[in-house]
Amino acid sequence: MCSCSSSNMAGLKHSRSSCWICAVFLMLAARVVAQTDASNVQTVADANWTLILHGEWMIKFYAPWCPACQHLQTDWESLGRQSESLGISVGKVDVTQQPGLSGRFLVTTLPTIFHAKDGNFRKYVSSRTIEDIQAYVVQKKWEMVEPVPGWRSPSSLLMSGMANLFRLSVWIRQIHTYLTNTLGIPSWGSYVIFAIITLFMGLMLGLMLVLIADCIWPSRPKRREKTVVIVKEEVSEEEVEDILTEEKHASDLDNESERVSGDESTEEEGAMSDGATAGSDQPPPEGAAESSVRKRKPLEKNTTDGT
Repeated sequence: MCSCSSSNMAGLKHSRSSCWICAVFLMLAARVVAQTDASNVQTVADANWTLILHGEWMIKFYAPWCPACQHLQTDWESLGRQSESLGISVGKVDVTQQPGLSGRFLVTTLPTIFHAKDGNFRKYVSSRTIEDIQAYVVQKKWEMVEPVPGWRSPSSLLMSGMANLFRLSVWIRQIHTYLTNTLGIPSWGSYVIFAIITLFMGLMLGLMLVLIADCIWPSRPKRREKTVVIVKEEVSEEEVEDILTEEKHASDLDNESERVSGDESTEEEGAMSDGATAGSDQPPPEGAAESSVRKRKPLEKNTTDGT
C-alpha cells in the first residue's frame, strides 16, 4: 500500500509539473506570436522619421494614457499585420517619448492618423475602424483629400523649428520636475530661477544682435559729422550776406527814386518862377491870377511830398 501510494503521488507530481511546463511554454509561444504579428507596426522616432518620406505610410500618433488610443490599438495592430498585402507601411509615434515629432506634425488631438505618400502628408479624418482605414488605402480615397501645404510640411524649416520648440518645452518641464522633486526647491523658487535665466539670455541675445548690426552697418566717423556741420554753418552765413546785400540794394533804389522825384519838383518850381517874372511887366487878368494860384497850391503840395 505504501509503495503504491508513493508511486501514485510521484506520478501526480510529475503530471502536474509537466502541465505547468506546457502551460508556460504555450504562454511564451503565444506572446512570441503576438510580438511577431505586432512587429509589422514600426516605431517612428526622431532618429528614423525620414523613413516615412519614401513610399506609402499610415502613421498613428498616440499616448499610453489616452483611452481612445487604447481602443484603436487592436485595429492598428491588425492593420500592421495586413500591411504587406495592402502594399503600405504602418507606423506609430508615442508623443510622450517623441515630443519633437508631435511638434513637427503639429499634433493637437489624440489619436491622430496621417497618410504619407512620397513625402506628401494628408490628415486622416474618417472613421477609425479597420474596415474604413483599409478602404481609405485600397480605394485611394486619400486622393480626394488636399495634402498638407508646403509651409506646414514636416520637412519644412518652420516645422523643424516647431519640433525644437516642443523639445525645449519638454526639457524645461523635466528640469522643473528635477528642481522641485529631487532637490526640494519650491515651485516659486524654480520659477525665479527660470526668470533669471530668461533675462540673462535676453540680454546676451540683445548684445549679440547689436554687435552683428554694428558689423553689418558700421556707424559713421565723427570727423565727417563735424565737416557736415561746418558746411551748413557756411551756407547759412552766405544766405545772411545775400539777404543783407538785397536789403542794401533795395534801400539804394529807394534813395535814388526819392532823389529823382526831388529834382523834378525843383525843375517845375523854377519854370513856374520864370513864368511869373516874365509876366510881372504886364498885370495879368483877374481870372489868370486865380488859375495861377490854384496851380501853385498842388505844386507846393507835390514839392512838400517830394522833400
